[in-house]
Amino acid sequence: MRRFAAFVPFVLLASLSLPAYAGTITIEGRGEVMATPDMAQINSGVTTQGATAREALDANTTAMADLIAELKAAGIEPRDIQTSGFSVNPNYVYTDERDANGYSLPPKINGYQVSNTVTVTVRKLDTLGSILDKSVTVGANTINGVSFSVADPSELYDEARKAAFADARAKAELYATAAGSTLEDILSISEGQTFNDPQPYPMYARADMAASAPVPVQAGELAFAINVNVQWELGTGAE
Repeated sequence: MRRFAAFVPFVLLASLSLPAYAGTITIEGRGEVMATPDMAQINSGVTTQGATAREALDANTTAMADLIAELKAAGIEPRDIQTSGFSVNPNYVYTDERDANGYSLPPKINGYQVSNTVTVTVRKLDTLGSILDKSVTVGANTINGVSFSVADPSELYDEARKAAFADARAKAELYATAAGSTLEDILSISEGQTFNDPQPYPMYARADMAASAPVPVQAGELAFAINVNVQWELGTGAE
């Protein structure tokens, strides 16, 4: 005779009393709602080089002023433009030369690099491609990423909560029936939120993009998910 074993991936906390199971049952449910993004964030900026830090900074300041002016002209409000990074670094040149004692010579400074980046919130997605193109046109030579989101996801999460609880209850009823029991009072409910946070992919600008068409972008969909753990008291199912 063949024997089969069933493994149940849920937590059953109870003492077994035949013919029915009485105690508690804790089940995890999951609900997920898909939605189209209605806004995006761009992290873009300008990196400049100069023989001195001052020279590199002056060039960077001019280019960043042009970039910010272009963003505002494209309809981006000042509250949606935030400086997110600024750095001044020397450029080092390394050599294989050695001193009289055979030690490697230290690297020499050969100019400076200044980087300034801003995080831009785009609330009208149909302008995103044009804004990316215009940013490069006026001097943005580094675009570190584009991320999409929904401005107010509260209703989406509420729908996911309903779906998660329904999922948990359906599973719990199935196991209770299989154990000859009934679901009684709910003892506890706890939830965990699953955030959809796609990582931005770096985009590097080229000078020959200045005369190109608006950048094609695809927003796709985002998932808003809730995991819920519900614990019920189990009845014996007796009349």
